[in-house]
Amino acid sequence: VQLVESGGGLVQPGGSLTLSCAASGFTFSNYRMRWYRQAPGKEREWVATITSTGGLKNYADSVKGRFTISRDNAKNTVYLQMNSLEPEDTAVYYCNAEHRINRQGYWGQGTQVTVSS
Repeated sequence: VQLVESGGGLVQPGGSLTLSCAASGFTFSNYRMRWYRQAPGKEREWVATITSTGGLKNYADSVKGRFTISRDNAKNTVYLQMNSLEPEDTAVYYCNAEHRINRQGYWGQGTQVTVSS
């Protein structure tokens, strides 16, 4: 089982990035997917959720209207499009898979996003 995040990097305030999380080793379409983030010295916080079919999405208030979560079940990949980035968005971003019935879960290793001028 693997979740591999990519797409992080350094971006200026107001810029955009798209994170990807490629899944393998399990039936991706049976899993609800989430993005979390952890800033230095802070606890990990939930960012966004997408259901197994992609039909429902939820966002933390801090990113609502700026971030968009999506998935491609044919490619076993979940995405996080991040627009209007702010320095407060600086964190390591992690993807998480949770089985839609038995709640078995997996984590990726994270990708660093730094928003700075």
